[in-house]
Amino acid sequence: MLENISDVYKRISHAAMRGGRSPEGVRLVAVSKTVQAEAVREAYEAGQRIFGESKVQEAQKKAEALNDLNIQWHMVGHLQRNKAKHAVGLFKLIHSVDSIALLEEIDKQAAKKGFVQSVLLQVKLADEDTKSGAGEKELDGLVQKAGGLKNIKVEGLMTVPPFFDEPERARPFFKRLKELNNAYGFPELSMGMTGDFEVAIEEGATLVRVGTAIFGERDYT
Repeated sequence: MLENISDVYKRISHAAMRGGRSPEGVRLVAVSKTVQAEAVREAYEAGQRIFGESKVQEAQKKAEALNDLNIQWHMVGHLQRNKAKHAVGLFKLIHSVDSIALLEEIDKQAAKKGFVQSVLLQVKLADEDTKSGAGEKELDGLVQKAGGLKNIKVEGLMTVPPFFDEPERARPFFKRLKELNNAYGFPELSMGMTGDFEVAIEEGATLVRVGTAIFGERDYT
């Protein structure tokens, strides 16, 4: 585990330098979905602090099992409105907000708990039915709506580009998200996974979501 994490951090560092950036400007979200709590503990002991989950119930169980550790949990999967009440407060950052209805529900639940929930707006830059995210034309409405909610803070944008065997083909999607992010002046940009995170960093990612390169292939059985 330590070797895997070390290797990913080296790759992050080299990619940042290629992009003319400081490696300190990029944070690694170790995507621990389907991974046992003990493997998360091992990664924590190797120095990793931010972990990403895609299902609220799974994250709740791990957070309870690992409550002796100072883990920062991020929600990186699609969030259903009926799970928002459990997600708010559990996750330091929710990467996957893609509708006004979800914004309103998160704001409502955060108000009940008396704090401000940090979120990213997920943007779908390709016409893929299997991917979540707001289209570019919907984005401005989301940003405007969020600006009027007291218990939500939009930190930036997130995207999941189409899968390509050649990471370089994802570059235009990362470049476009960076342009959109700059237009709004947001500080955070969540893009890039195991197969393409180095290209994402070269294009400005501040958060990369890497699972397989750390924990190995997923076991969905």
